[in-house]
Amino acid sequence: MKEKDIQLNQVKFAMPKASEAIAISALILFICSSLRHILFQSTAFDLGYFDQATYLISQGETPIVSFWGYHFMGGHADWILYGIALLYKIYPSVYWLFAIQAIALALGALPVFYLSRQAGLKESQSIAMAWVYLLYPLIFNLNLFDFHGEVIALPAMLGAILAARNNRIGWFCLALILIFGCRDGLSLTVAAMGLWLLVFEKKYLSGGIALFAGVAWFLIVTQVVIPHFRPNGVEAVARYAFLGDSLLEIIKNLILKPGLVLGKIFTLPNLEYLALLLAPVIWGLQLKHLNPLVGAIPTLLMNLITDYQVQKDLIHQYSLPAIPFLLIAVISSLAGGKGWLQNRRGIILWCLVAFIALAKFGYFGSKYLQSIDTWQETREAISLIQTKGGILVPAEVAPHLTHRSVVNLTTIGSESANLSQFNYILLNLRHPGWGSTPQVMDSLLARMAKEPDFQMIYHQHDVYLFAKI
Repeated sequence: MKEKDIQLNQVKFAMPKASEAIAISALILFICSSLRHILFQSTAFDLGYFDQATYLISQGETPIVSFWGYHFMGGHADWILYGIALLYKIYPSVYWLFAIQAIALALGALPVFYLSRQAGLKESQSIAMAWVYLLYPLIFNLNLFDFHGEVIALPAMLGAILAARNNRIGWFCLALILIFGCRDGLSLTVAAMGLWLLVFEKKYLSGGIALFAGVAWFLIVTQVVIPHFRPNGVEAVARYAFLGDSLLEIIKNLILKPGLVLGKIFTLPNLEYLALLLAPVIWGLQLKHLNPLVGAIPTLLMNLITDYQVQKDLIHQYSLPAIPFLLIAVISSLAGGKGWLQNRRGIILWCLVAFIALAKFGYFGSKYLQSIDTWQETREAISLIQTKGGILVPAEVAPHLTHRSVVNLTTIGSESANLSQFNYILLNLRHPGWGSTPQVMDSLLARMAKEPDFQMIYHQHDVYLFAKI
């Protein structure tokens, strides 16, 4: 039997093992995100945001996220929601988002396995790399943080790299289109990936396509699409105000005034962020094989120069685009016979330790149980909401009620809201929720007691529900 046939048979034998790991991981991720939601720990931003937009699309209504105030395309131009809305037409449920996210995150292990085999790694090392991906703490943590369209781009980015290396231009272009539909900022990642493919991989056609398409889509989406739906333009610009008041001015100052950037990069919070990001894979990173990280430069730069702290952790989605390039760098090191660890057992053991240390599974025994004392009462109050009329609710309750056009939050400032737009108002004095305070709850309760157009239809353990008469 030829050597190529032997290798092919080995891949076919190894794939059931990888496929089983992917399926189990997807199921675990789905259960965890669903349980968090059931415990009223998901929030309006971002789960309620995506659920309301997707629901309104499926109903043929204008997808304006009511508690944000704009058409969802004015956020990140993530038109992938139009595709997801087809599932909502079958049956509208937020659990579609959990399922899509879990499957997408787990599915990324498949191209990682194939990229490992393509690089010449042994079967055991390739399976280990699939586990490196699945056990990377950000994968688990991000799954718990509501829903984000860019999770769909994660396997697409890995698939695009695989397609480029296999000279499958058609599949490569399809992957890029999918990536562009998941978030505006991913266009910069695609452009950087194109530069890496051009310079280091010598994939001139795919690299040129990615570089040109990434830059072109970035300009189109930030200068045309987003301003059309949100006149104030790209919302994240405020996080880089020290570089300018507009996106183009920020880019100009990044190039012409590097001193402004350097002062922001070399800080202790950034050192801690890089340590967290690299710790799960530091064993496989070698200086000679770091060129794939060119694709991660836009992500790392944006996260390092901002003072917005949530961009510097392994909980939120902002580091997700860097994962494919970190893994490619590790695969490259292993293929070159480098790296502190070479055998499957050692690699997986390191990743398990990193997962236990950095994954937030412990939240299910602590943080996610903080409002368990009013869990039953909140469920009972929600069950009494019988219409699709407007509602005013805490941020953690909103994702359970976003299948309607008007959803506003009991956050600071809601005390003076126009109540005529609401059919129901739900208050939780014991757990005011994100963006709120006990004082806000007390103020709203006092106001409701004087409102002649509403009557209290439920009250148990500091949970109140008022309905319009």
